[in-house]
Amino acid sequence: MKKQLIIAIILSFNAFEGAFAQRYRTADVAVSFGSGFAPALSYGQLYGKKFKYGFGLRFTSFSGGQADLTTAPAKLTAGKESFAALFESKKINSQLDTLRLSNVQSNSLNLFINLQYSITPKIEVGFNIDAIGLSFGGKQSGTFIAKQTDAQGKTNNNKTQTGSPTTLNLLLVSDSDIGSLNSEIYGRYWLNDKLGIRAGLGFQFVEYTTTTKLAFDNDRFRGKFLQPMIAVSYKF
Repeated sequence: MKKQLIIAIILSFNAFEGAFAQRYRTADVAVSFGSGFAPALSYGQLYGKKFKYGFGLRFTSFSGGQADLTTAPAKLTAGKESFAALFESKKINSQLDTLRLSNVQSNSLNLFINLQYSITPKIEVGFNIDAIGLSFGGKQSGTFIAKQTDAQGKTNNNKTQTGSPTTLNLLLVSDSDIGSLNSEIYGRYWLNDKLGIRAGLGFQFVEYTTTTKLAFDNDRFRGKFLQPMIAVSYKF
């Protein structure tokens, strides 16, 4: 019995080691466009055979014209945080204020998580999402539009406010997320052993923090932008 258990452990370890050892690295240039223009540069590595998992580092720059950013914190938008906010379908409309910016420009450097499945040696489908990092960008001015359900909302309604990209980016759950995060769902076709083309959808969370606490003592406002995406990948 002990001998069989030892053999099973060794075989399991060898199988895991074999899967982990099968890895490749990619450098990737992607662009999503629509409501805004968002080029992204990334470096990542994947482990596994048909089903692959991995991580990497991605720089994303989002630029757009006028945009309405709405109240970001889940405790205000849904009255709940973390996983509870994910399953809350109703928004608390009376607490959804708007920061209308004439221009939006945010740059982020994030670690991302990647999951991928190989349908054939040349065709893959996958999903990736930013997990943690930092954002930076210049200050922007805009108009705060409040639902006027508290004193700060009434005081600041229709007045010019200044904000800049929220510094910390952190993947939590749904509206509990903090900062600017990029995610993609995609299909990829490898033209040869090194060069591939990806296409799919990019989903941008872009968040600004105002210099002044506004309605409900809130200073975080978020825009969500779903856009078509195309990319070129190099494998090495």
